[in-house]
Order: sequence, then C-alpha cells, then structure tokens
Amino acid sequence: MSSQIHAKITGPIVMIGFGSIGKGTLPLIERHFDYDKKRFVIIDPHDNGELAKQHGVRFIQQAVTRDNYRELLVPLLTEGGGQGFCVNLSVDTSSVDIMTMCREVGALYIDTVVEPWAGFYFDKKMDVEKRSNYALRETLLAARRKSPGGTTAVSTCGANPGMVSWFVKQALLNIARDTGTEINEPKSREGWAQLMQKLGVKGVHIAERDTQRSKNPKPMDVFVNTWSVEGFVSEGMQPAELGWGTNEKWMPDNGRCHPDGCGAAIYLLQPGANTRVRSWCPTPGAQYGFLVTHNESISIADYFSVRDGDKVVYRPTCHYAYHPANDAVLSLHEIFGATGKMQEKWHILDEHEIVDGIDELGVLVYGHAKNAYWYGSQLSIEETRKLAPYQNATGLQVSSAVLAGMVWALENPNAGIVEADEVDFRRCLEIQTPYLGPVKGFYTDWTPLTDRPGLFPEDIDTNDPWQFRNILVR
Repeated sequence: MSSQIHAKITGPIVMIGFGSIGKGTLPLIERHFDYDKKRFVIIDPHDNGELAKQHGVRFIQQAVTRDNYRELLVPLLTEGGGQGFCVNLSVDTSSVDIMTMCREVGALYIDTVVEPWAGFYFDKKMDVEKRSNYALRETLLAARRKSPGGTTAVSTCGANPGMVSWFVKQALLNIARDTGTEINEPKSREGWAQLMQKLGVKGVHIAERDTQRSKNPKPMDVFVNTWSVEGFVSEGMQPAELGWGTNEKWMPDNGRCHPDGCGAAIYLLQPGANTRVRSWCPTPGAQYGFLVTHNESISIADYFSVRDGDKVVYRPTCHYAYHPANDAVLSLHEIFGATGKMQEKWHILDEHEIVDGIDELGVLVYGHAKNAYWYGSQLSIEETRKLAPYQNATGLQVSSAVLAGMVWALENPNAGIVEADEVDFRRCLEIQTPYLGPVKGFYTDWTPLTDRPGLFPEDIDTNDPWQFRNILVR
C-alpha cells in the first residue's frame, strides 16, 4: 500500500476516542501525514493504551466531559505552536461544543457524527423530536450561523455520513452520462440540486449490506457488531428519520414533521433499528434494511433541495437502508425481544475473527430514466487485511473517510464549519478510493413493487413504485 504523505500537520494531534475506528485511523495518520510524533495524544476512558504506546503515542485514560473538556483539550491542542488538529472519534462528547472550542484556539477539527454529551440518547424526559438527529444537526447549523467562516471544522465525515455524500455526486454524473443528459459539472449546491431534479431522481437510499461472518457463532446475551456497539445502539434507539421528498403523497400515521429548522426531514414515533424498509444492493439483490437515523439522510435531502424563494419546489427522499452483519441483526432481535434492555456484554469483530464477507456500502439513486443505480464500495475483509491494520471492512470505510476529510481540511484551513456534502468530493474520493476495494456502479430494474407475492391485501401505491408507502415494511 502506498505511504504517500498528503499533508503536513504543524501542531499537535489530539484524537478523542480509541475504539475500533480510532485504532483503524491511527495507522492511516502515521502513513499519510508529516507531523510531530511527540505531540500526538490519544484520549479514551476505556482503552488501556497499550496499542497507542506500541506506536509511541501518548495516551490519557480519561473521559472528555462537559465539565473538563476545555481544561483538558486546550493545552493539548496549543502545545508547542503550529496549528493543532482535533480528531473526534468518540461517543458521549458534544461535537458542537468541542468544535467551537477548537475554532476559538485556531485548531482544525473533524468528526464522524454530530454527537451529544452523555445521557442524550436515552433521556426519557426529552420529547422524541428533541432526541432526533434532525435536532442535533440543527445545533450544528446554529453554530455555523453564529460564527460563519474561520478555522475549518469538518462535521460528519465518516463512511456514512460522509463518503456516501461524495458517492451521490459521482452517481449523478454517471447517470447523466448514461442517459445522454447534457450537463456541465455543477460548481455550487444549487447547481447539484438542479442536476438531481433535471435527472428526475425521486430519492436516495444509503443501501448497505454487511456480509462479514465470524468464525464463531454469536453467544446469547452478547451484542456482536462490526463497528461501535455503543454508537449503533444509540442511533438505533433514536426515532427513525428520513429526508422527506416533494414526490411523497403519503405519510405513516406515526410520522411527524419538525416545527422549525430546515424542514428537510420527518421522523417516526418508533426506533430506527426496529423499522424495516425494502431496498436493493448488488450482491443480495432485494433486501430488508433498517431505517436507522443518520445525519446524511437529512443533510443530503437538504443539500439537494431546489428552492424558489422560501418555497421548496424539489427535494429527494433520503434514508438509510442498513442490513448489518447477521450477528448484529440477531443482537438487535435480542434487545427488542427484551423490551429494549441492552446486553451486558458487547463485542466488535476484528480482522482476525472474521472468516469472510464484504461491506457493500453505497447509494441507491432511484426514480430516474434508468430506474435505479447503486454506486459504492464493495470492500472485502481479505482486501482490508492487505490494506491497513486494526480494522475490518466496515471500519476501513470509515477511517479512510476520516483520512480524506483531514487532508481536505489541511488544504482548506479557513472554510468554517462544513458538512461532508459541502467539501470537494473529487479530492476526497481521490484520497479515499485506494482503501475502498472495488468501487462500482450497477443499474437495476428492481422497484419496491417487484415480486411482491400478493398473498395478503396491502396498502400500497401501484401507480408510483418509488413511494415511501411501498418501501416501508408495515
């Protein structure tokens, strides 16, 4: 694997969180940046720091909290001069608070999710709407409005959210080419939205199938996953959310609109990890996915909205359609079968435990002249082992997106607060693609109405296959 140095980091590097993604990101930072190793520090309350010490990186075993984050992080990010870089890969740390502090001291910042302080996801006293990713994203947008411009902070830059937003743009260019649609590549948000509208796109699924299998069967009462168990359960227990397109004619009875904010999404009064949708990926074909809330479901719908003044005249529907590894599906069944009580033991499958499989992660862009087009990464565990240490296929798709976002931030240090949708998708994919295995596109004639057995009455729209009414499993 190439060890090309992409950029120089002149100040300290502070990585918050050293779970599966942090461990996978560490060797990519070592491989692709010029930096002062003496000023690289990792902070995590749970890890023992042995791996960090093996790499000669300072380790602090401590939680970053609402009460201590400033006194802990500011000295570390400003030590020895230069421009520091905060790489936030943790749970239970407020992304907005930490990025605001970083920008105050002139340090660059990146994360993979708009994360709140501890207690947010499971606060029964909060209204459902307030526990949504929509609400979390609105806090980010408010921070940007309050302090426009300035030092770059890249928000939500992992595989998804993150990489998939870059896939959407490439997919649109491919569809335009293959349908003979004459275009100039857009240079603005408005231009991209107009292109999606011109192509007739009705919506986008973040369509993922993780087929990675363990050598050992999943034990009872253990949550097994290929990435952060805490992260997955937290988002899975949030309400199901989706970007709500202008083509939709029907809303579920438990669907709710937001009273304020950008207006790009709705939420359902049920957990995303217990909400199924019909979707399609190249390897399995038609499949069920979970409608787990993700930031990109909202940001993509918002980014590609066409407005006439204050009125939205076009917006795509957008949501996650996630079939995790089979062990994770079984783990979810255990949780919901136990009325939401989480298992006492968690386990993340590492690259040595997985016998085979891929993480097929892409975007299914549908409703255009060629029906539907899936574009994305088909990274296998076998190739992952050759490309980088300490991670499975799922992890490498995330950590390589962090790498790409860091490079972009260093090349654009005064861009202010940006979402992954707003960065240079070509530059980021140029950095990331060597770590993604096959990156391919597939057209399909499948729709949510294909091969429905018709053995029971269904409340569906047979005249418009891509209605959410036909996608949601009820």
